[in-house]
Amino acid sequence: MADYPIEKIRNIGIIAHIDAGKTTVSERILFYTGLSHKIGEVHEGEAIMDWMEQERERGITITAAAVTAYWHKVGLAKTKENEYRFNIIDTPGHIDFTVEVKRSLRVLDGVVVVFDGVAGVEPQSETNWRYADDYKVPRICFINKLDRLGASFERSYKSILERLTPNAIRMQLPDGEEEKFQGVINLLEMKYYKFNGEHGEEVVEAEIPSDDLRKRAESARAELIEKIVEHDDAAMQEYLDGKEPTIERLKQILRKATLENKLVPVFAGSALRNKGVQFVLDGVVNYLPSPVDRPAIKGIDPKTGNETTRETPDSAPTAALAFKIATDPYVGQLAFFRVYSGVVNAGSYILNSTNGQQERIGRILRMRANDREEIKEVYAGG
Repeated sequence: MADYPIEKIRNIGIIAHIDAGKTTVSERILFYTGLSHKIGEVHEGEAIMDWMEQERERGITITAAAVTAYWHKVGLAKTKENEYRFNIIDTPGHIDFTVEVKRSLRVLDGVVVVFDGVAGVEPQSETNWRYADDYKVPRICFINKLDRLGASFERSYKSILERLTPNAIRMQLPDGEEEKFQGVINLLEMKYYKFNGEHGEEVVEAEIPSDDLRKRAESARAELIEKIVEHDDAAMQEYLDGKEPTIERLKQILRKATLENKLVPVFAGSALRNKGVQFVLDGVVNYLPSPVDRPAIKGIDPKTGNETTRETPDSAPTAALAFKIATDPYVGQLAFFRVYSGVVNAGSYILNSTNGQQERIGRILRMRANDREEIKEVYAGG
């Protein structure tokens, strides 16, 4: 039996142009999920996800790093019932290492696309977006670095609409920009949040601080609701009749539209200043797919040569894809793989479809950047 409900698994990647703050976002995710108790800063050469010596020297990501973390949505009790497992791949943003992004997207179910709040959409943002389009990977956006001089949420959002997709929708509005960036408004629920504590770990609901900000939020919310109900005939009719669908109903419609790549939710914040990352994690839970939400994987049956599909149940025949080979100085050659159906057990034999030979699975390691945890089996979705 699977060690974790497959509906509560999210296989996600973090992609961006270089210097958009992608690895800083990843470091905050590790901290807020409790996987690390100290935030490693990229500019100090201490980022967990940038573990290679060359990465720490240069302050850039060179190779995709994988990690598993657990998240409870903001405001919910930290119980097993409320827990979600994230398998996260932090990819490089530099054009020289773009192959790492492409092969990671091949096995991911969803993506968080990070943008610099000053520059907006940049060249590698467009390249990575096209890769996600190629593999039909649902995504959400995070406009980062809103604390920087020259940052503009609206300008960056407009660049996404114009250069990437007209289907992007604002889920939040920031309160202030540059050094005045204080918090965010959840437009669906019209709630204002600030981030207190040394590392922004305390998410505090407060009153919207000004009438001007409230008016802007109400206008943006009306636009958001209209774009959501367009994707459900019954909800659209209700809306035209003057009755707004419930928040839960709107979230359901938005989730379905996001999974079908018809809408792209956009969030706001500053990872370096510890603002907004928790709501991106909630967005991953609410709007990005679990393995069962993705289409059944297609492949070639090595015995017949015919195309076949594999569903996700553990009882199905085992199907996995090795998407990356790396060399570890301590354990030798590592093959990173995604299990689409069935179970992969340590010590078992599987068919390598590329050469038609049986190969033995030695040790199975769950990676945390360059740290390793030995496990006995991997179930579908992992």
